[in-house]
Amino acid sequence: MTIFFMLLALLALLFTGLPIFAGLTLFGSGMLLAVQGNLGSLASIIFTELNQYLLVAIPLFAFMAHIMIRGKVVDDLYDAAYTFTRHLPGGLAVATIMACTVFAAISGSSVATALTIGAVAIPQMLRYGYSPKIAYGVVTAGGTLGILIPPSAPMILYGITTDSSIGSLFIAGIVPGAIMALVFMAWVIFQCASVGNAVQRDTRASGAEMRRALRKAIWSIALPVFVLGGMYMGVFTATEAAAAGVWLALLVTVLIYRTVGWREIWESAQEACRLSAMLFMILAGAAVFSHVMTKMRIPQEIIESLTAMDMSAMGFIIALMLLIVVLGMFLESISIILVTTPVILPAMHQLGIDPIWYGVLLVINLEIALITPPVGMNLFTIKAITGSSLAPIIRGALPYIFLMAAVLVLVLLVPDLATWLPRTMMGNA
Repeated sequence: MTIFFMLLALLALLFTGLPIFAGLTLFGSGMLLAVQGNLGSLASIIFTELNQYLLVAIPLFAFMAHIMIRGKVVDDLYDAAYTFTRHLPGGLAVATIMACTVFAAISGSSVATALTIGAVAIPQMLRYGYSPKIAYGVVTAGGTLGILIPPSAPMILYGITTDSSIGSLFIAGIVPGAIMALVFMAWVIFQCASVGNAVQRDTRASGAEMRRALRKAIWSIALPVFVLGGMYMGVFTATEAAAAGVWLALLVTVLIYRTVGWREIWESAQEACRLSAMLFMILAGAAVFSHVMTKMRIPQEIIESLTAMDMSAMGFIIALMLLIVVLGMFLESISIILVTTPVILPAMHQLGIDPIWYGVLLVINLEIALITPPVGMNLFTIKAITGSSLAPIIRGALPYIFLMAAVLVLVLLVPDLATWLPRTMMGNA
């Protein structure tokens, strides 16, 4: 009951129009003052949350994203995807999801994926007659693929927390990620083929056009091969991969495309700093709020209650997924992983639950959290790049929440979708 009133009060505060980072920080600070009688630990909480090596990837990937945007590399990727899909109902939206899928393998970040593809795709879709709701929804949901298709920062954090193979986790996300992308595409085609949502379509591309488009997009396709190949070969870590991606993006845009100079680099750095600052402020506010919840032992008590119910493995997983759906509405991904995983890990081992399988389920659930108000990071990313109000963005994202939930249930019922590939390739999943 305590958590219910806390969440109700937070929602009421956010609905006043207060910025999300301010609402989370003020509410969390007020609760912290009530719980421990002072705010002496506030700075330490925020510093600890933001002083994480993995977070270095966010500004680096944002910088790389803006370099690729200004260098027209993403344009070629997007154009190639559209060449293959332009004859379909909603072909431009389908191309957007395809571009998100490829860029997810470059960035490892949902926010970076939504930012990069959204900046290119949303204006194009609006120009072709797509409603803002459809355009915003496609990019908001497509961006979530950034944490399911490898590399993935949440998977790295989960692997460290559970001492699981990060390579196996990465490979385990490939099949569910591909299924998720295909489900999104099918929905977009159905949505745009229906009466009232019809949009402009082009003729089917010829074989020669497709080959030309692929040649133009070769560098955008090569980038994820370089980043992932370097990681799997042990050349660099996931965060170092972000820096390597920045260097390759600079080399391609400066030396090959010749579309980026000092001015564009400086502007890209400014935009990366601006976006990172906005996201880190939200992360800081979420850290204060989640610290108060942890200090009050609310998540731990809920999870301990579940473990004490003597459930079967499947019942335990289902109850845990429902809990994480609720937590995901109010906490950011890092907090959810760090708060829940250490508590449930002994119960998982006792029930014989495969940590690789659960890791994929967790990440899909975190994808849902990314587009679920009030603390859906992708919602605020789209808001930042479009200047739109949150209402049409949330309406556009709503169907994708149910589609993601359907994929979550599918992977829950068929664990081999997550475990077969890493078991085959690495022999340790």
